Amino acid sequence: MRVLISGAGIAGPALAFWLHRAGAEVTVVEQAPQPRPGGQAVDIRGAARTVVERMGLMPAVRAHRVDERGVALVDARGRRLAAMPADAFGGEGIVAEIEIARGDLSRILLETTAATAGYRFGDRISALHPDGRVTFAGGGTERFDVVVGADGVHSGVRALAFGPEQEFVRPVGGYGALFTVPDPGDLGGWFEMYNAPGGRVAGIRPERVGTAKAMLTFRSRTRYDRLGRADVQRLVTERLTGAGWRVPALLAAMPAADDFHFDSIDRVHVGRWARGRVVLLGDAGYCGSPLAGLGTSMSLVGAYVLAGELATAADPETAFTAYQAEMAAYVAEGTRLPPGGMAAFAPRSQAAIRLRALSMRSMSRWPMRQLLARQFGKAEAITLPTYPALAAGRPG
Repeated sequence: MRVLISGAGIAGPALAFWLHRAGAEVTVVEQAPQPRPGGQAVDIRGAARTVVERMGLMPAVRAHRVDERGVALVDARGRRLAAMPADAFGGEGIVAEIEIARGDLSRILLETTAATAGYRFGDRISALHPDGRVTFAGGGTERFDVVVGADGVHSGVRALAFGPEQEFVRPVGGYGALFTVPDPGDLGGWFEMYNAPGGRVAGIRPERVGTAKAMLTFRSRTRYDRLGRADVQRLVTERLTGAGWRVPALLAAMPAADDFHFDSIDRVHVGRWARGRVVLLGDAGYCGSPLAGLGTSMSLVGAYVLAGELATAADPETAFTAYQAEMAAYVAEGTRLPPGGMAAFAPRSQAAIRLRALSMRSMSRWPMRQLLARQFGKAEAITLPTYPALAAGRPG
């Protein structure tokens, strides 16, 4: 089986790993000219831990994990209003027991699959043909048995095979900027988060090597498309100026960051994840937005299940149907927003901000604990199948 995967972030290389075990010939095409560094800390929760363990990569993941003590909500003076330690809810709370920088996890997966999959950076799919031929923007046409869109919320493969982005991407009502800053030295291992009136949220979380990740978020229903970096940073500065806390220092550090990323906060819903020879994986097909907090885990679990079904079924169409059936309930849980959604995450009024702090302080007590246990327990909402074709020790 010849498989083409679009996207070399996390979902794509994870799928390449499992498909190699199943004996497939795998090519991964990535529009970026090289692997993308940086990115926010991502968590590996529930069933995804089992997937990483079956890959044999848990020692590498743990060696590079971010050692965070938990998340703390603070006021404008930096005083702690509420906190949730990383071991709350069995290590499945707001900050999980296993947190790792997105760039580190991607690098581990890329290094693991570098010798077994053909990677093409700086290229993309420009056309898909019904007979399995794929035309590349860089030139040339090849035939594949399966094409996988693992290229994120703004998936190019989904646009080619399923239709325009607006049919599947649902804005949550906000924008976020992420970038690396020097570690201020006083975080103590805590991810600090601050709410300012007007639906603004700022955060800073420690990394491993003297740096920290800044997060600046604001609520908006306006669509900001095709803005250059300078325009985006002016927009972020305009929206966050006057917010208080550490925000002036974070804004001052923003222009120098070499990993600055800005995007809308979106959900993705595609009714059927396959069309013909094309199938979607991870954020390209199902995404609950960063507020839902299970994107990386769903990508890792989805890669395992999709590869297992492709290795087991008589034909791709049967495999795609089984893949969706196995993942449906898990994805439904994983894409469900927490109570209150964007309005609860980024309250507009000072009264609502005080209520958010009160709610967070109540998370460890009944009845709030019972309500949140279901939210945090969704990472386990799947029983992973065992696929003999993907067993360790099989030659690729």
